[in-house]
Amino acid sequence: MIKFSKKSNTLEQSEYIYSLQDVTEPHLYRNLFNYEEVPKIAFNHRHVPMRPPEEIWITDSTFRDGQQAREPYTVQHIVDLFKLLHKLGGPKGIIRQTEFFLYSKKDKDAVLKCMELGYGFPEITSWIRAVKEDFLLVKEMGLKETGILASCSDYHIFKKLKITRKQAMEQFLSIVKSALEIGVIPRVHLEDITRADFYGFVVPFVLELMKLADESKIPIKVRACDTLGFGVGIPGVALPRSVPGIIYGLWHHAGVPSERLEWHGHNDFYKSVSNSSTAWLYGCSGVNTTLLGIGERTGNCPLEAMVFEYASLRGTLDGMDTTVITEIAEYYTKEIGYRIPSMTPLVGKEFNFTRSGIHADGLLKDEEIYNIFNTEKLLNRKVVVAVNEHSGAAGIAHWVNSYFNLKEDRRLEKRDPRLAKIKEWVDKLYEDGRNTVIGDHEMVEFIQAELPELWDELNRR
Repeated sequence: MIKFSKKSNTLEQSEYIYSLQDVTEPHLYRNLFNYEEVPKIAFNHRHVPMRPPEEIWITDSTFRDGQQAREPYTVQHIVDLFKLLHKLGGPKGIIRQTEFFLYSKKDKDAVLKCMELGYGFPEITSWIRAVKEDFLLVKEMGLKETGILASCSDYHIFKKLKITRKQAMEQFLSIVKSALEIGVIPRVHLEDITRADFYGFVVPFVLELMKLADESKIPIKVRACDTLGFGVGIPGVALPRSVPGIIYGLWHHAGVPSERLEWHGHNDFYKSVSNSSTAWLYGCSGVNTTLLGIGERTGNCPLEAMVFEYASLRGTLDGMDTTVITEIAEYYTKEIGYRIPSMTPLVGKEFNFTRSGIHADGLLKDEEIYNIFNTEKLLNRKVVVAVNEHSGAAGIAHWVNSYFNLKEDRRLEKRDPRLAKIKEWVDKLYEDGRNTVIGDHEMVEFIQAELPELWDELNRR
C-alpha cells in the first residue's frame, strides 16, 4: 500500500502492518542484558530522521516519581514548590504539567490546594495503577488527565505480572477504555520500553491505543518510560535501546502525534539529560522531569537542566524565569532540609565556585573565561572563588571584589600591595598545616582587624 504522508510530505510504502507477537517464552535480550555483565550497546547503523516538533515543553513528576525516592513532602512543601514551578515556567507555560498521587488524604489535600491557586500551568494531572477502581479517584478530584501504568517489556509482563503479551494488551486496553468511558484523558506509561520488543508488542499495542483515540475523539497520550536508564541517544544504535528509534517508531509506525508523545528517563547511566534532548529532537514534544532530578535510584531527568536545554535548542527561554531555579534550590535546602551535593550543575552551592589560582586569575581579567554564562543574571548566583593554598593573589583579589560587590572603578587588582598582607597570612596558615578552605567570615575578620583602612574603603558606598 502506498499513501501520501503529511508528516514527511512524501509517498510512503506501508504494506506491513505490525501485529502482536504473542510469544510463549519471554524475549529478554540476553545478548544485551546479561545480568552478570555491563549492559551492551549494539549498533545496526540504521538512521532515522531527526524531526523536532513545532512545540516542545517540559512536564514534571516531582510529586509522584520524585516522592518515591525520599520522605514525602508536606502539603505546604507541595504548594510552595507548585508556585515556584508556575513562576519558573513563565507566561507561556513551558512547564506544561505536573502529576500527583491521589491515594492518601495528604495527596488529595495537596491537589485541592494547588487547584485553588487557579493556575493555567502547570496543569495538574494524576498517576494511577492499572485498575479500574482508581479512576473513581481521578473523577472525584475533577482532573482531566491521568497517567496509567502499562508495563511493556517481557521482564515485566512475564516476570512481574506473570501473564502473556496478549493478556497484558487486553488488560491495558480494558483499563484505557474505562478512562475513556468517564471522559478522562489516559496518558499511557509504557514502562521499561528500552527492554521491550518494540515491533512485537509496543507498536501493535500503541496502534490499538490510537484506534481507540480515533473512535472516542479523546486524545490518548503515550509516555515512553526508560525505567532503568538503558536508553542511548547515539544515532545508529539498535532497538530496544535506541532513543531515536523509539521516538521515530512511535510517531511514524504507531501514529502518535508529537504533541501526545512524552519521554520519561532515569539517570542510571548518566544519560537522562542527553536522552531527553534526543527525544525532543526526534519528534517528542514533552520530556518528563523532576526538580533536582530526585527520583527512583539514581533519579530522573532534572527539570532545571531541561530549562537550559530548551533555551539552547530554541535560542530563547520563552519567558521562563531561570532565577527561580536558585529560589527552588534554596527552598530545598532551607525549608525541606535536603542536602544538594555542592558540585551539582546549576543548583549546587559550588557549581560556579573555583579553587584554582590560575582560574581565579582568568576570572579577574574576564569572568567569561571560566564561567559558563552570566550566572548572576540568569541564576542570581555570582561567581565564587575559594581562598585556599592555590588561590594566590588573583584568587584573593577576586574574592574581595566579589564579596564586597565592587564595581569596575573600585575593583582591586591582584598586584594591589594591600592584598600582599592577606596573601602572607593565607600562605602561613597552610604552611602551618591547614587543609580546609578559608571561610568568608575568617577573611572578613582578618581584613577588619589587620587592614582597617582597606576595610573602611571596601564598606564605603
